[in-house]
Amino acid sequence: MGSDNLAADAGDDGRTQGLGASASIGRTAMPSGIRAEVKIEDPPDCVVTGAAVEASGTVQSVSKSTNPDAPERVTEEFMLEAESYPDGFDLDPEPTELFSYGSSSVYRFERELGRGCPCEVIEGFDCPVTNVRARGASLHLTFHAPDMEGLQSIIGALTAEYDLDVKRLLQSQQEHDERNLVFVDRSQLTDRQLEVLETAHRMGYFEHPKRANAGEVAAELGITGTTFTEHLAAAQTKLLDAILETGTR
Repeated sequence: MGSDNLAADAGDDGRTQGLGASASIGRTAMPSGIRAEVKIEDPPDCVVTGAAVEASGTVQSVSKSTNPDAPERVTEEFMLEAESYPDGFDLDPEPTELFSYGSSSVYRFERELGRGCPCEVIEGFDCPVTNVRARGASLHLTFHAPDMEGLQSIIGALTAEYDLDVKRLLQSQQEHDERNLVFVDRSQLTDRQLEVLETAHRMGYFEHPKRANAGEVAAELGITGTTFTEHLAAAQTKLLDAILETGTR
């Protein structure tokens, strides 16, 4: 999924609304931050997912720290839950078992800062990663972007390096009503479908009452009314599949 995306905010009335700041009792404007939950499939050189894969288990409670006297080094810990635990891992660096809870174990490893990993990509935008977990080769990350522009930048950087899937986006609470944001990948639309949507929107085809009918929009595009309807239906189906999460994304 690329950084060239649309964001849709479905309000209570089902209409698509913008992401502008909204007023709330006791506040002049709501925070513009967005909580993002993403999944990255099989990130290379990731010790967390590597351990989950080799143990056929799940990893959670990932934490890390740096020693002020050695800021170029990072120490990480994670909790692994699996049916059985290997005697060792074929990973570099190799995590070592630190503590056992019986049904799960805590592992620790050290790595160089700046080694390159999904978490560091996000942190490069001054956004801490608040939650890290792994199930097999799937790495799940949660972070808070300051605004939509910041989110677009982070998603674009992650997409350039990894197989990324945006699972969920949440905007700050709006009048005590939690809003769900959906990323719509415009690359799913053909150039012609996008042109049809943009032209129809610009001419007021979607307004009520309409400022232009199907024939007028088709004439502006230089296509027949039937072709316009076909392109519009295909584009709307792709958008609704993404927003309603009924498609095969």
